[in-house]
Amino acid sequence: MPWTPDLSVGVEQIDSQHKLWFAKAEKLFEAGKEHRTKEYIGELLEFLDAYTKQHFHDEETYMLSIHYPEYAAQKQAHELFITQLAKLRSDYAASGGNLTVILSANQMVIDWLTKHISTMDKKIGKFAQTMK
Repeated sequence: MPWTPDLSVGVEQIDSQHKLWFAKAEKLFEAGKEHRTKEYIGELLEFLDAYTKQHFHDEETYMLSIHYPEYAAQKQAHELFITQLAKLRSDYAASGGNLTVILSANQMVIDWLTKHISTMDKKIGKFAQTMK
């Protein structure tokens, strides 16, 4: 699931952070092919916890700086993702990375990368273009 130019938001900082997200997701899928998902999932969840919070902060700061009209919806989506991630981390800690947790992590990453970025985040870039 590589990052492709059609997923570009058009804001360098956001795009570069998204590319790192995709690289981590790609590692998750590679680990799955090599039957190492259980070992990698903990590392991925730790990365997502720290990196996602920073990315969301940066993205929200940018949206506020350009007076993005859909800021509240974005912030709500970010908060929901963080809540889902916290539950996933808790489930992982309790189960040691069983198949359900692995599948949930895969689905969460796929949904976020494909749906959120290609719909909500791209709107930020389109709005930013109108500001120039």
